[in-house]
Amino acid sequence: MASVYETLRADIIAAMKARDSARATALRTMDAAIQRAAMDANKPIDEALAIATIRKAVKNLSDARTEFEKGGRADLVAANTAEIGHLEKYLPQGLDAAKLDALIGEAIATTGATSKKEMGKVIGALKQRPEAPLIDFAAASKAIQAKLP
Repeated sequence: MASVYETLRADIIAAMKARDSARATALRTMDAAIQRAAMDANKPIDEALAIATIRKAVKNLSDARTEFEKGGRADLVAANTAEIGHLEKYLPQGLDAAKLDALIGEAIATTGATSKKEMGKVIGALKQRPEAPLIDFAAASKAIQAKLP
């Protein structure tokens, strides 16, 4: 099975052959961002790095789209929506709420966290899990805050 990054690289070639310039540009930009992230971290490109980089790009594009909507820039909203659509297909389906809740419960028990001040320990424990690439840490953070006094 090909990795997310290998699939992305193959899709760049397919988009260029199909003369789909919008898709090719979005994917090439993402490829460069993944390579830059690997270089900055001084480690090879792996699945976790590729997914984290794509997830960050989608979040940034979503935030920009919100600002464009406030500014009444329908053209930029449409462009951002299309780019997000091109990138989201490379992200794995997230964990369902029950599974995320169970992982958070395990992480709290493992770390012995008793207050919100120890939230960093719990997040750190979640990041060590094999399921880490599937975890939406924004949602996890809110759930942890709800569980800890």
